[in-house]
Amino acid sequence: MERLLKEVPRTILNGHPEKRLPQNVNITFELVEGESITLHLDMRGFAVSTGSACFSRTLKASHVILGIGRGHERAHGSVRFTFSRYNTLEDADNVADAMVEVVENLRRISALSQ
Repeated sequence: MERLLKEVPRTILNGHPEKRLPQNVNITFELVEGESITLHLDMRGFAVSTGSACFSRTLKASHVILGIGRGHERAHGSVRFTFSRYNTLEDADNVADAMVEVVENLRRISALSQ
């Protein structure tokens, strides 16, 4: 969480920085769609979730992100990371390394960042 917020520009933590479940974090990556991030991470072997309904024909913003008073744009750029006792610190570092590269590449080609 701290690495992503520090190393990826224009990121926003959704929720309290300390009063939270230890294995779960939701971060908004501005100017990038969460769906694009999940697809690129999937191709690299990482499974993360976005606020969009997985099996819907329409992209729905996360009701949780909207419920805490955030807008649709912020909800659509959010990604949820969940870890278990079977994940290692190396796993967390690997997904953070991938996120830095994926978000940078997606912002480079995004119409949102033009």
